[in-house]
This record gives sequence, structure tokens and C-alpha cells, in this order.
Amino acid sequence: MPSGQHLRGQQLRGKTATMIVLMVVFGSAGDTLMGKGMRAVGPPATWSLAPVVTFLVQAAGSRAVWMGFASLLLFFLSYMLVLTWADFSYVLPASAASFAVVPLLGHFFLGEEVSPVRWAGVTLIALGVWLVGNTQPRTTPSTPPGTTDAEPASEAPVTAASAKGD
Repeated sequence: MPSGQHLRGQQLRGKTATMIVLMVVFGSAGDTLMGKGMRAVGPPATWSLAPVVTFLVQAAGSRAVWMGFASLLLFFLSYMLVLTWADFSYVLPASAASFAVVPLLGHFFLGEEVSPVRWAGVTLIALGVWLVGNTQPRTTPSTPPGTTDAEPASEAPVTAASAKGD
């Protein structure tokens, strides 16, 4: 029977993995939809005010752009949530799996040609994600709310008066 600490570690890995999968799905889908929508809108004719405003209006009227925006918002909310319990140094590299998913989506849904050099890069990223994914999501102790790493919860903050010995 697993110990309580081992069980908590497994639960942490499970919920972290779930959130990272959601980040990869929402982020990759959002990027792909945004790419599709913006490709349909096209670039502004020039960078003067009237064509840029027209461009922004067209982008705001694109369903794909809005779906991409919504998906990226869900990505960001998932990212914020997972950072409340998992190390940043774990979350960011693990979520880089989206860099491997996006070329697949670009190829299959946007008709992009992905060169062998890009596929090699995707393979290296996937290897890095695998390496990071085989480490613990949290290696640092939690800091109690209202304190900082420099200010332990058991000690009072140093003030100018207490530093002088007054």
C-alpha cells in the first residue's frame, strides 16, 4: 500500500499532467485557429491608419480569430492554475509539447509544408518534453501566503528600528 506522501505525489503528477495536456490542447488549437483566421484576413494594405483600422475590423469579424482567442484564454487560465502548485521550471518546458503539436496541426489543417529540418527540431523538443516530464512537478516547498522566500513565516520582518537594536 502506498504511503500518504507517495499517494499525494501521484495525485500531484496526475493533476499536473492533466493541466499540461489542457494547456497543450488549448494553446495549440488557439494558435492554429488564430493562424487560420489571420491568414483569411490577410495583412493590412499599408501601415497607415485607415488600412490598419480596416484590418482590425476584419480580424474582429473573423470567427476563427475569436475561437482562437477563446482557446488561448483557456490556455492562459490553465497555465495560471497549474503554476499555483507546480514549479515554473517544470510547467513551461513540459507545456512546450505544443511546439510539437502545432506543426502537425499546421500541416494537416492549414496545408503547410513542414521541412525535414523542422521535423528534426520538433523531435528534439519532444525529447526535451519527455525528459522534463520524467521529473517531479514540484521540488520547492510551498511558501505560506503573505510571506516571501526571504521572509520566513516564523520570523518577523526586519525593520529599520529593529536593525539598529532600538
